[in-house]
Amino acid sequence: MKILFIGDIVGSPGRKAINQLLPGLIEEHALDFVIANAENASGGSGIDSKTAEELFNSGVNVLTSGDHIWKKKEIFELISREKRILRPLNFPSLVPGRGSNLFKTKKGRSVGVINVNGRTFMEALDSPFTSSLAAREELAKETKIIIVDIHAEATSEKVALGWYLDGKVSAVLGTHTHIQTADERVLPQGTAYITDVGMCGPYDSVIGRKIDHVLERFLTSIPVRLEVAEGNIQLHAVVLDVDEKTGRASSIVRIQKKLPD
Repeated sequence: MKILFIGDIVGSPGRKAINQLLPGLIEEHALDFVIANAENASGGSGIDSKTAEELFNSGVNVLTSGDHIWKKKEIFELISREKRILRPLNFPSLVPGRGSNLFKTKKGRSVGVINVNGRTFMEALDSPFTSSLAAREELAKETKIIIVDIHAEATSEKVALGWYLDGKVSAVLGTHTHIQTADERVLPQGTAYITDVGMCGPYDSVIGRKIDHVLERFLTSIPVRLEVAEGNIQLHAVVLDVDEKTGRASSIVRIQKKLPD
């Protein structure tokens, strides 16, 4: 099975890249399933129903998220009814939505997706290690193919989760930093891994925001509104090739696709 995982979508530039580039990627790689992290897809922070529908109509099957999932007020109602949007699993159980779920491809094959937040330099939540393993045990009753989005700041935490889940899931894929790393590989027991998939949005920026705004904040320490940048729009992603019978990944390939000017 061929699965595409797209890094953090940032605002309207990121959605534009999805709209224009994803159909070609689906055809080029004969993709069976598409997952994208969309926690910054609406105005650069959060996600609303209009944006979610736009991404689903463009060919995305599942939207994962992270620490910015609650930025839009309507998300509380939206995530309660829309099973294709995941919030981090390790939030308290009282919050709406779900952190893992089972999905079907167009050919009727089952794919499990798990979304967890890291804890190092981030909000203190339940352990992403024990949370993801527990979710894996439930999903494994229905499918061998399980993809984990670890939305985390610390590279060490992401790497550790990759080793922790090696052989138990098909892939552990990092998001949140918006900077694509060059450490993609298949771990010894068959789990595809990368520390950060990257960003779908304006590359001539500081992780998707206008450069001068970010510099002003760093230079003055004064709060500044960080607007979404516009230049050099790129789609960063990885393509996974997963054996449907064993759930083991045979390859992980990085993608950096530039939107034509």
